Amino acid sequence: MLFSSRVHLVRLESFIREAFIQRQHAVVVFFDLDKAYDCTWKYGIMKDLHQAGMRGRLPGFIEGFLTNRQFSVRLGACLSGLFDQEMGVPRGSVLSVTLFALKINSIVKAISPDVECSLYVDDFLIVYRSKYIHQRHLNMLSHWADTNGFKFTSSKTVCMHFCRLRSAHPNPELTLNGTLIPVVEQTKFLGVIFDNKLTFLPHIRYLKEKCVILRVVAHTSWGAD
Repeated sequence: MLFSSRVHLVRLESFIREAFIQRQHAVVVFFDLDKAYDCTWKYGIMKDLHQAGMRGRLPGFIEGFLTNRQFSVRLGACLSGLFDQEMGVPRGSVLSVTLFALKINSIVKAISPDVECSLYVDDFLIVYRSKYIHQRHLNMLSHWADTNGFKFTSSKTVCMHFCRLRSAHPNPELTLNGTLIPVVEQTKFLGVIFDNKLTFLPHIRYLKEKCVILRVVAHTSWGAD
């Protein structure tokens, strides 16, 4: 899962296009983790380190890095008292990114072998290609989140139904934590806007709007030289 973002994008596009060729549905669920870094389970990190076979002084150093940490909140000129940081990894630390990746990496083990997934830091999705849609994959992920201290944001988790079949077919009805996941026609993943027909036209329009400023500064008679 430690690929570059380009590899994840190419894998997702290839998976969907293969579904088109086989005249199948491709359902992708884009998950959003609620306060991922702030909710990382400290004990779970140490547990995963132990299961990975790490022994000696390094686990003790990491445990000391995570425990007995406090924080305060500043609002203007006012500074609050100190609070114990019971959950989460410290913000701004290089080690925090590694520890978070270690804890969230176990999510791939909660998925059936017949389901593809993509995990890039905290950007996570599952994609399933078939003529039928199953709810059990969502239930397995909900169980993983409950047992590992994470929580999916139901309001920001979306589903996309990729299909080019002309016959009438309903969108999948998938739920997460008892809430129906909205089916959208387009969404952004790792900076690229995917649409349900995989034309990338919404992404091209988005880039065109962003490139207007380049046309201004690159004028031949005024602006930047």
